[in-house]
Amino acid sequence: MSKKQITYRDAGVDIEKAESSLAAIKQLIQKTHTPEVLTGIGLFGGFYRLPGGLKHPVLVASTDGVGTKLKVAILANRHDTIGEDLVNHCINDIATSGARPLFFLDYFAMGELEPAVYHQVVAGIARGCQKAGIALIGGETAEMPDFYAPGDYDISGTIVGLVEEDHIITGKRIQPGDVLIGLASNGLHTNGYTLARKVLLAQYQLDQQIPELGTTLVEELLKVHINYLPEIQAVTENFTVHGIAHITGGGIEKNTARLLPPGLRLAIQWDAWPRPPIFQLIQKLGNVPEADMRQTFNLGIGLVFVVPPNAVDVILQFLQQNSNWPAYRIGAVESK
Repeated sequence: MSKKQITYRDAGVDIEKAESSLAAIKQLIQKTHTPEVLTGIGLFGGFYRLPGGLKHPVLVASTDGVGTKLKVAILANRHDTIGEDLVNHCINDIATSGARPLFFLDYFAMGELEPAVYHQVVAGIARGCQKAGIALIGGETAEMPDFYAPGDYDISGTIVGLVEEDHIITGKRIQPGDVLIGLASNGLHTNGYTLARKVLLAQYQLDQQIPELGTTLVEELLKVHINYLPEIQAVTENFTVHGIAHITGGGIEKNTARLLPPGLRLAIQWDAWPRPPIFQLIQKLGNVPEADMRQTFNLGIGLVFVVPPNAVDVILQFLQQNSNWPAYRIGAVESK
């Protein structure tokens, strides 16, 4: 008796399905391509011609994911926003250095590829790239049976940008007396979801209307992470900025402190801005200590500019007129 043949598909990997899924979204990816993109999807690498105009161009790169916010998308079976979260998070990370984002690459992995889920996720990535004017020039789709639980998946993204060497913002110019200007977040963005889920899902269903939030829990938790690139570019083009911090895991203090030269510390005024209801609800339901709230969540501030004291009022006025997000004076830099 001959042995039964076992194919790669029998083992759980369907290459044809993956190829078909990619073909279905190629048009969305092509729409993100700028004139600098030399090839379409299909080769072993993406080709991008560097734009001119800079004397000493420096590439800036970053890789990130969206953490356990994915679990909310999976539980709700809503995958159309999570890709845009990924793009915006990565854009903000390199924009804080003054870089202009150029192109993006994505990674998507799942136990058994579900084309509908894959399409929603990558469509969201393409939408985020198109909105920001950057090219999605490549990626990886991995089908990994026995590694992920049924329905689970993971995503990550890599972004590359460009900045003039003399214009890199590193924080080295920060000095005592500088002021912190915070731009509002629209919620949790992409951090703190492990704690948020533990507290909130013990009390509520995802589709439940929450009076304190004025919406359903799932709508609140799947709000798209804000892309602050327009505000960063507008402020840095018009004013002196000594440092910019993207407020992600670690909260306001730890992320902003990464910029400080030795001998300096932050003095944050924690009551200087309104704390959004989602954070109040998490703290109340979970009896979460204030210190833990501060280092886990952004608490309503998604981006911090560190600026000279004589520029504070004019920058606040400028942001009031040119940003969709409220800006607040939230603290200062001091000597230790």
